[in-house]
Amino acid sequence: MAESAFVFLAGNNLPHGWQQKSRFVIGETGFGTGLNFLAAWKLFDETAAPPHTLDFISFEKYPLRSEIIRPHLQPYSAGFDGRLQKLLDRYPPIIPGFHRLVLSERVTLTLIFEDVNAAIPKLDTAGDMAVDAWFLDGFKPATNPDMWHPALFAQMARLSRKGTRLSTYTAAGQVRRDLAAAGFTVQKAPGFGRKRHMTTGIYDGENP
Repeated sequence: MAESAFVFLAGNNLPHGWQQKSRFVIGETGFGTGLNFLAAWKLFDETAAPPHTLDFISFEKYPLRSEIIRPHLQPYSAGFDGRLQKLLDRYPPIIPGFHRLVLSERVTLTLIFEDVNAAIPKLDTAGDMAVDAWFLDGFKPATNPDMWHPALFAQMARLSRKGTRLSTYTAAGQVRRDLAAAGFTVQKAPGFGRKRHMTTGIYDGENP
């Protein structure tokens, strides 16, 4: 939980990032158990003005069933103030495709059960729905090279706006170089716990 808050929330300058936006969009590569989403949802409810809304879009090639997610996140359930149960109540069947879950009047989760490189070209977040922050999660590049691909970073640039931020726990040099080639200004930052470095970045608004 602390690592999620450090890498993905603080790494994307949240909650400051959504204070001035009536709609804030987060894109995530790797939903996993949903820990990052639940942490973002809780922080948003606690810090964003009541009219503001959060759209969270997450890709997952190998989705977990709800009965597997529950025991993994049960130790954190009290801190989520009922949000874990709301997520599990609405969690979709493991069917490939786009699943849009309205979890409250202010928060919507779109789960995309498909390989991110195949699914992300189908996503259109033009205008107000451009992605404002990217959570680059998933296994490290050495064990999941298919995800950490220049084509993915080019699609991220397509879906971003000037000032869109990103964060990831990896500090791999090739990832930083490929993100820079796609139009992101990236830097190494201090990592969480024993991890020396992580990566943060901002999209500069140029078409790569």
